[in-house]
Amino acid sequence: MKLKLIIKTGEPGSPVRDHRGRFEDWIVREMGETPGSWQVVWVAAGETLPPVERVAGAVITGSLAMVSDRLPWSEATAAWLRQAHAAQLPLLGICYGHQLLAHALGGEVGYHPQGPEVGSVHIRRHEHAADDPLLGELPPRFAANAFHWQTVLKLPPGGIPLASNDWEPHHAFRLGNSWGLQFHPEFDAEATRQLIHVAAPALERDGLQPQQLAAGVCPTPEAAALLRRFAALLVQPASA
Repeated sequence: MKLKLIIKTGEPGSPVRDHRGRFEDWIVREMGETPGSWQVVWVAAGETLPPVERVAGAVITGSLAMVSDRLPWSEATAAWLRQAHAAQLPLLGICYGHQLLAHALGGEVGYHPQGPEVGSVHIRRHEHAADDPLLGELPPRFAANAFHWQTVLKLPPGGIPLASNDWEPHHAFRLGNSWGLQFHPEFDAEATRQLIHVAAPALERDGLQPQQLAAGVCPTPEAAALLRRFAALLVQPASA
């Protein structure tokens, strides 16, 4: 049986991790699958990805790192993602993973010109995404949790934007069987509030008000449902 991978590029800081678990735990939870059903490869800690031909599909997590720093482990992961994309494996990048996937496939990543986007935000699903296997079942406007300083400044050639808001033009894109989500479908309300609390000094330096952001956090069930639909793609291939 082929492997279902979670490519771990980072994890939350210790106060959140100790109480809420790690990014991979949140992803598997929202998929409704059992712990251990996905193999976690912590690339940021030097773990090696298996050969593409042994893999059924992969989720790439968020991270506190920055794609534009071109760290060796990140660039090595980008090279693996190019191979996996060429092999038409289902891939789902989340936040850092979204940006890394876009970078790997020829897009451009850098700091968002308007600064960070943090907390619960409202996102518009593009009309042409109505038939998309992941986003097609979303309402035209839905809530999701965001936590990013960098962004996909330019989509890879052939990349199709699927969702956006006034702050972030590339909240979701698709290229073949590869999807990127700038928002976090795995973040529930409590985890988002805790992350805002931990990041409060950095947010204040960027002119944001952590207490106000935390107060605005809301449930995001439509965004979370994307993870179940992605897991189903590894059983039922996506249509073109």
